[in-house]
Amino acid sequence: MKGDMTIPPVLPAAPTGVRPGVAGGETLKLLQPLAGLIGPGQSAQAQVLSLKQGDAAFQLLLRLTLDSGRQTNVQVSSAQPLPLGTFLAVTQPAPGSLAISLQQALSSGVASLTRLDPQQLPAGTLLQGKVLSSQVLAQTAGQPSVYRSLVTLLNSALSASTLTLDSPQPLRVGSLLSARVQDAQTLNFVPLSGRQDQLAVAQQLALQQSRQASLEGLLNALQRLPASNSMPDELRASIDKLLAGLPTPAQLGNPATLGTALLNSGAFLEARLLNGQTQALPADMKATLLRLIAQILPGLPANTGFNPGMAASTQAQAMPNFVRNALGMLGQVSAKPQTGGFPLPQRGLPGGEGEDSLENLLKLAAAAISRLQSHQLSSLEQSGRTADGNLLTTWQLEIPMRNAHDIVPLQIKFQREEPSEREPQDTAESRGVKDQLWRVELAFDLTPLGPLHVQAQLLRGNLSGQLWAQRACTAELIASQLGVLRQRLNDAGLSVTDLDCHQGIPPQGGHTPLEQRWVDETA
Repeated sequence: MKGDMTIPPVLPAAPTGVRPGVAGGETLKLLQPLAGLIGPGQSAQAQVLSLKQGDAAFQLLLRLTLDSGRQTNVQVSSAQPLPLGTFLAVTQPAPGSLAISLQQALSSGVASLTRLDPQQLPAGTLLQGKVLSSQVLAQTAGQPSVYRSLVTLLNSALSASTLTLDSPQPLRVGSLLSARVQDAQTLNFVPLSGRQDQLAVAQQLALQQSRQASLEGLLNALQRLPASNSMPDELRASIDKLLAGLPTPAQLGNPATLGTALLNSGAFLEARLLNGQTQALPADMKATLLRLIAQILPGLPANTGFNPGMAASTQAQAMPNFVRNALGMLGQVSAKPQTGGFPLPQRGLPGGEGEDSLENLLKLAAAAISRLQSHQLSSLEQSGRTADGNLLTTWQLEIPMRNAHDIVPLQIKFQREEPSEREPQDTAESRGVKDQLWRVELAFDLTPLGPLHVQAQLLRGNLSGQLWAQRACTAELIASQLGVLRQRLNDAGLSVTDLDCHQGIPPQGGHTPLEQRWVDETA
């Protein structure tokens, strides 16, 4: 949705005081027929309490005040939307309907605003509202379509008031919108900042990180299962396939193998499902873990101490529905959420007794899925607009490797920063992929080297990189081989501008990933 929204001017009042578009005597259909609600020859005052747009009609909740003073709420359907707060005089010609005998304001308030008071809402004021209804108006030949909507304001001094708005595009019913006051009759649509989405992601990230445990905890437990362990053949086959599919560091040196491992890391499972790529699911790590959980559940003993309610909902917990619910928290956003960080620290589950039990395997599998989802949520949280308006996209994931008899998790983060569309471009070539800034981070603990962390960035063929090793001997070994690494990168067609190795860990500054640059590569 782009452009301006206007408040339509006040139309000349009809002689009977009937609001244009709703004729006197219009019938409202009661959703539940009530005989004798309003006596013959009597009328009742009705006030619109809520409005909901359906496929073919509008559903309203009315509060009726009868002549006796008794009040009751009824639900009706109407062919026309009636603004919240509208007062009506109604009669009951039949048990299943109410008739509008007169439509006019019976109080000093105005049901739907027809202009904005500049004293209350000066130019520049940000309004937030919820769309109640949206209809296309009768179109004049050759003229663009105009959509009329009723919007309830959620903030400002006019909170709970209803606006009638005309816009060049339809407003989705039930959606939230922000608009800035331009003048008494015009509002300028403002895209939501995304902070509500960030809050929802941050909340889910905190929840998943409290559940997650390192992948090697599950994989090591599966490796230690005795061959004679009595478990279903289907479950044993899934475990064997999972362990056999783990790549080695040497295999990940092959670009094709590395690409396949990245795609099957579990980070893209939902995207594949949305695109109908179900043929790739058997090799996907997250899909494999979910399948493992489904195979473990039926084998749990009846007297297990594991919470059956938790077991039944493990898959639902592993794949939470965090799709944009934070927009409902309009006005409740506080400080900017902190990111999940990279790399995720090694974490195990408390306890550990009975490592070969199905109950423990179930807990480890659910925790491993939460680990993968922590990476996915961190990717979402670190994606967005940078301080200078560039679009930053992040992919954070984890690939378990087999190094001899050890399981070594390789954590990877890719970031792509694209210039803002508003940024001037010199040539057509400068608009291509060479103007994209790519960053890559790797973190792993490989015997006997110890913990290693690599950061690199690529811009217009220029590569710079920093390596950190926690062990002094490893840092010295890497430093002695930097010349060889630089030459191999040059042979691959890259221009290496900076390449260093340090002992320790990368500095952890207070800047968010959307604001930092490791090396200023603008040339």
